[in-house]
Amino acid sequence: MGYGMSRLEEAYNEHEGQNTDGSSSVEVKNEFSKLHNDIFHMTRLRSGPSESIRRSMDAVSITRLLRGREVNSSGNGKFSSVDQAFALGHYLPVDGPEIVDRMDSRAYVSQFSADGSLFVAGFQGSHIRIYDVDKDWKVHRDIHARNLRWTISDASLSPDQRFLVYSSLAPIIHIVNIGTASRESYANITKYTIGNLIYSGSDDNLCKVWDRRCLSTGEAAGVLTGHLHGITHIDSRGDGRCFISNGKDQAIKMWDIRKMTSNADGSENRVPAWDYRYSRYPQQQKQQKHPHDQSLATYRGHSVLRTLIRCYFSPTYSTGQKYIYTGSYDASVCIYDVVSGSQVAKLHGYHHLAVRDCSWHPFDPMLVSSSWDGRIAKWSKGCSQQDTSELD
Repeated sequence: MGYGMSRLEEAYNEHEGQNTDGSSSVEVKNEFSKLHNDIFHMTRLRSGPSESIRRSMDAVSITRLLRGREVNSSGNGKFSSVDQAFALGHYLPVDGPEIVDRMDSRAYVSQFSADGSLFVAGFQGSHIRIYDVDKDWKVHRDIHARNLRWTISDASLSPDQRFLVYSSLAPIIHIVNIGTASRESYANITKYTIGNLIYSGSDDNLCKVWDRRCLSTGEAAGVLTGHLHGITHIDSRGDGRCFISNGKDQAIKMWDIRKMTSNADGSENRVPAWDYRYSRYPQQQKQQKHPHDQSLATYRGHSVLRTLIRCYFSPTYSTGQKYIYTGSYDASVCIYDVVSGSQVAKLHGYHHLAVRDCSWHPFDPMLVSSSWDGRIAKWSKGCSQQDTSELD
């Protein structure tokens, strides 16, 4: 295993130059190179290419990968899952966008179903729309929310796509039968298990890990310190170890729960109070770091203001979770490389108000953004400059 890891580090080369925000990716990589954590190694492994492909080729490119599949150089007759993720992961959803829908109220929620066949969008004007992705994005259901307080704050489809659950700022959760019981699923998503761990974040700046088997104690299983201001969203990697959080300190942080402590550090952050609803983030605070930061990595370049901006890992199937992506108050979507930390893409120039939520299709290189301008926009695949040169 040690040999495999070192071989992978040697062969893994990031595109050097500058991030889209103007900062040097080399500087970011130097910071990340100090990290020795199996989460980063596993990300490299899952985003390919496979070791068998590496052994059969002097230099790996998309062109050579396709040629190798044609001559069956791997002996499998097809791409492995990591080779598939390696190939698809080179095509970022940066082209476009195309308009999916436009409403006269702010869009707050946008999420694909687990199989990618449906898409849910929630608006401040009491509307939740479900679109049929495979039928030219026609409106599958148009739901008028009940007992709404301020806006639709969250919505999610059940794994069998029969029910929709949604919430607003009122202390009520609604469940709607959307009548899809007879619909065929494109993926086997009905068999699933619920883990014992729950991750949370709040305005106390802390991420907490809870064990469902010990909730009666009222105490978290562990605490992770590092954010300087409140947390707006959390997304799990799905491995029971790693998750990311978006914070009002204008940063996404990656966490490994094996680094958690039983209690938060008692020392003061020495960061002045600041209200993200009314003013820009103080410039002098942008590079400050918590003295007891337990996070694995920090990703910067997006803006978290006025609303609870969300962040996510990119899909396993098409990218091996190689990327992290997030909406931004500056009307854009930012995509970061998990391992190098560099910002590899910024989707901007279309929305003119905050992008609160966005969703990457589970299988295709497609990303949908939802903005306060009421627009739902679809971004499609595009090949990076580095990959274009490989195809010449």
